[in-house]
Amino acid sequence: MAEMKTKVNEASVEGFLNKVEDEQKRKDCFEIVQIMKQVTKQEPKMWGPAIIGFGSYHYKYESGREGDMPQIGFSPRKQNITLYIGVGDDSDNPLLKKLGKYTTGKVCLYIKKLADVDRNILQKLIADSFKRAL
Repeated sequence: MAEMKTKVNEASVEGFLNKVEDEQKRKDCFEIVQIMKQVTKQEPKMWGPAIIGFGSYHYKYESGREGDMPQIGFSPRKQNITLYIGVGDDSDNPLLKKLGKYTTGKVCLYIKKLADVDRNILQKLIADSFKRAL
């Protein structure tokens, strides 16, 4: 069985974010860190080479595969900022209707920039996700 790449490590969150080339995306990411710190009351940790996570949970599949993942997290990708907050394609969360400009994936919320979304609604979505993941 292949080893998981997404493991918590001691890499610097600030150092990682300072390498984000796009200035606006970098500023937005630092703001997302502050929002997630406020919601979780936890310090951010690097998970793998490119995910900033808060908290952790242990999972185990019927297949026997198991591991640890952050309760919530995000990653600055080239196309967008990917938020791992358990809001995906099949979500009927009413807050999404008020969020603003975004897209979703299987379990991700994608935003181009924070200016495209309502920060208060985003904070509520993050808080709801963190509570659900406990």
